[in-house]
Amino acid sequence: MRDGTGAMMQEQAARRQSAWGIVMLLVVVLAWGTVWPVNKALLAYVPPIWSVALRMAISALALFAISLLVTGVVVPKRGDLPVLVSMVLLHMVGFAVLATLALQFVPAGQSTILAYTSVLWAPLGAALFLGERLSLRRALGLGIGVAGLVVMFNPLAFDWSDGRAVAGNAALLVGAVLWAASIVHNRSHVWRSTPFQLAPWQGLLATVLLVALALAIEGLPVIEWTPYSLLLVLFASIPGTALAYWAAAVSSSELPAATVGLGLLGVPAVSIVVAMGLLGEQPTVPVLIALALLLMGVVVGITGSAAPAGRR
Repeated sequence: MRDGTGAMMQEQAARRQSAWGIVMLLVVVLAWGTVWPVNKALLAYVPPIWSVALRMAISALALFAISLLVTGVVVPKRGDLPVLVSMVLLHMVGFAVLATLALQFVPAGQSTILAYTSVLWAPLGAALFLGERLSLRRALGLGIGVAGLVVMFNPLAFDWSDGRAVAGNAALLVGAVLWAASIVHNRSHVWRSTPFQLAPWQGLLATVLLVALALAIEGLPVIEWTPYSLLLVLFASIPGTALAYWAAAVSSSELPAATVGLGLLGVPAVSIVVAMGLLGEQPTVPVLIALALLLMGVVVGITGSAAPAGRR
């Protein structure tokens, strides 16, 4: 009886964790879907790398303030240092810088789509390094989402003579691979602290690296401050970065990499809608078809159960 009760309690706890992970994944989708057009609009006022550094610095301050109020600031444990450093280097610095540089030459909607080809690499990395297997339903959802990406970004119709566009799209693809590696490492990590406790320190380390990189490449920043640019910075820093990075860390630790990857397919859909209103980007018929496929892939894949992993 005790064994049965214990198993039931463990199952209920696992369900609560999974539900919490889904909620946090939804927060990530809404925040990151909105912040892509916001970041592109911000480039009219702030140099690209300084844009990343500025919003990271503000988000780090916000995360430390929240930690003080909620849990207190906890010094990272030695066992968590590898995942702390990898997420900073791969995602907060590598992916963020490449994506922001690419936004200078690639429309916000298309840039989001290319960046989220990370959903292709994360499940493959999880299968290769973590032993996770895809259920048939989740594989179907992934396939539908990938079809949406193919429809929206057609390489056969791409203007390969535009060197800046080629470089921008290539940067987004490289950034997607870096982000996928971060997702897989995050999922496989045995946490000593909670993701929320690590988030402020990740933001601090990323800020130091980004400021150094911005100074080395762009020099001292020349920023055009207006009420609108200030609003863009604050939104990109707090909801778009601080809240989103924390929620991403939680969802990646609570859910399989395949589920996270499929859920993140919703970000391009949100981004396209926001870019229409904020930037005036008009989606074509293929874009609308792809949007429907992306949403369908999310619904189909996220409701599927994961096949048991071979190893953790």
